[in-house]
Amino acid sequence: MNGRTTLTMGNSGQVARMLADLEHLVVCESYSSDLEAVARSAVVVAEVGSRLLGTAPKTLVVDGVTHLRWTFGTPRVLLVGHHDTVWPIGSLATHPWSVADGIARGPGVFDMKAGLVQLFHAVASLPSPDGVRVLITGDEELGSATSSTLIEESARGCAAAFVLEASADGGALKTARKGASRYEIVVSGKAAHAGLEPEKGANAAVEAAHQILAVNALGPLMNQGLPEAHGPRATTVTPTLLSAGTTENTVPDRATLRVDVRVPTTTAQRRVDELIRALPTRTPGTRLDILGGPDRPPLEATSSATLFTLAQQAAARLGMEPLRGVAVGGVSDGNLTAGVGCPTLDGLGAVGGGAHADDEHIVVAHLPQRTALLAELIKAVRT
Repeated sequence: MNGRTTLTMGNSGQVARMLADLEHLVVCESYSSDLEAVARSAVVVAEVGSRLLGTAPKTLVVDGVTHLRWTFGTPRVLLVGHHDTVWPIGSLATHPWSVADGIARGPGVFDMKAGLVQLFHAVASLPSPDGVRVLITGDEELGSATSSTLIEESARGCAAAFVLEASADGGALKTARKGASRYEIVVSGKAAHAGLEPEKGANAAVEAAHQILAVNALGPLMNQGLPEAHGPRATTVTPTLLSAGTTENTVPDRATLRVDVRVPTTTAQRRVDELIRALPTRTPGTRLDILGGPDRPPLEATSSATLFTLAQQAAARLGMEPLRGVAVGGVSDGNLTAGVGCPTLDGLGAVGGGAHADDEHIVVAHLPQRTALLAELIKAVRT
């Protein structure tokens, strides 16, 4: 490979090269909803990756969104990342790229362009990339609608998927993620004049109010016996968006309610789905249509356990501080790889904080450490 390097935990030259590559990625803004910006970013990511990996990726455009994939031999290890960010075009003017006092800042630096740099440099350090597949998507921040099939196809048959999403607090790896379901409950009623003959209507707004209370009670029902209602083992069922009515003097004939569900296990995800689809109406003359359903399966701790042990062993060999693993409520593309049965370890990306926020940053000193850790993990799985 053209960019082959030997990883050294304290190599200042390596850090400088990684920061140069990171700056190159960060200053090319890649707001998820701007498909032209995502396409431009893909070109820049492909340039950096091609230089370090020695070959160009396959560019995959799905519904206008640009994704990149490298495959070396028969894949056993899948490395997953995304190059889109939540930052609108022009954010560099208010959040410029900078490196000061060991901290690098800029739009998307933590989530997750530093993870991409670590990925490329880790693979470049290997004696051979054989058995590695790299998939970098362009719509993760929007829910991976155009890339989910690519992710699942790429993960099937692999012995491990390593996800370069940013680490949890203090550099912890993400050993479990809750699954997510999304619902829209559509209430149909009957319109009537609110002043002259409201009794002839069937008020969809009133029924929606009943449904909010019913939905809100499902979380406590699922968590009976758990000591923490909002801990990593808890199921959350949260009403989020509500709309109803057309004019102030008309009985509403339609209302909609959006519901966000987070679950620790596939069993819980199925049970919540059954409960939501069985919700009864309380207002005469109304009916419910349940749209949506499970969106991403959970990344359960059993999926990451063996890989996390390998990571702990690798960290010890490298002289790193002992690794921690945490369960988190947010979803990532790791949910999709785990969902097709591929053992998955997440949060291997940058150490820092402030994802999606004004204080987004990474700790520069951890770049070579995390890169070396990923290289060790790849080697351990391929042998």
